[in-house]
Amino acid sequence: MKQVVLIIIFLIDIHCVFGQQLSVKDFKTFSTIGKQSDILQKDKEAELLTYSGHGTVTHMWFGGAFKGYEQTRIRIYVDGEEKPGIDMELFLGNGIGFNDQSAPWGIDKIGNTGGNSGIYNTYKIPFGKSIRITAQLADSAETGQPFWWIIHGTENLPINLAGVRLPDNARLKLYKLVKYTAKPFEEFNMCDVSENGAVYQVTMAAKGTPKVREAKDNWMKLSFLESCIRAYIAGAKTPLFLSSGLEDYFLGTFYFQKGKYYTPIAGLTHFDADKLEFSAYRFHDEDPFFFQNGLRLTNRCGEELNGFKFWDPTDTEYTTYVWLYQW
Repeated sequence: MKQVVLIIIFLIDIHCVFGQQLSVKDFKTFSTIGKQSDILQKDKEAELLTYSGHGTVTHMWFGGAFKGYEQTRIRIYVDGEEKPGIDMELFLGNGIGFNDQSAPWGIDKIGNTGGNSGIYNTYKIPFGKSIRITAQLADSAETGQPFWWIIHGTENLPINLAGVRLPDNARLKLYKLVKYTAKPFEEFNMCDVSENGAVYQVTMAAKGTPKVREAKDNWMKLSFLESCIRAYIAGAKTPLFLSSGLEDYFLGTFYFQKGKYYTPIAGLTHFDADKLEFSAYRFHDEDPFFFQNGLRLTNRCGEELNGFKFWDPTDTEYTTYVWLYQW
């Protein structure tokens, strides 16, 4: 009985600290669906949801199974944005590169249940006045394709990250680097912002360049994976190191030698050692990374530390999606 009382007191204290008195009657769930619709077009955006109010989108699911489905463009406009703060390809926006149709798999935040259909996420996307979500066909797709979608949200639902309630003006933004080819040992930006915020997720799809000559040791072909992820906070010249290697950042080991995996924190959604390809996701909701006065997040094509160059990386093409809550 004492334990129950303590838990109740603890929850009341948290409620008071957060300073907002909300009751069940303040929360109202909204939802929209599309069933076998041919709404998608190449030359303009199709509207999936428009909602006015203050709240949070909590779930999106998409079905299709047509050529180019994985590149369907999803755009999310918050509070009247002219340019969407979130503009993603369907698969990459859900942690999947190279049109990898492995299925079924899923965690609480993302998943693929159908291979070439059934992509879902539970990203929490807050808005203060309105939200508008659209979709558009990829150039490789044919018009008239049947498309399904489900979108849920709740009015007045706050955003929490690792038990911390984010400010009411926090907004989820997506920063993309698309098909950038880096030279060996080059360090490049994945995002560079000046506001306060927190990293939510990082997705990367990378492809090395096979060399004319064979590497001395076969594994050296993948040595672009030696990269240490770096964060420069508030304009600092000295980085905060976030990993001891690129596969380590995504919780892999030894160049992903055991193949694909999916965990609540990180996962490897595509891997082809012969083609020098991988895609992976990394969440920071339970492993928080807060920053003040700006963040520059970088990757490197291979690694050089203390004057030592780690093996023999090739030119490598990267696409990165960095999701930040900003305020």
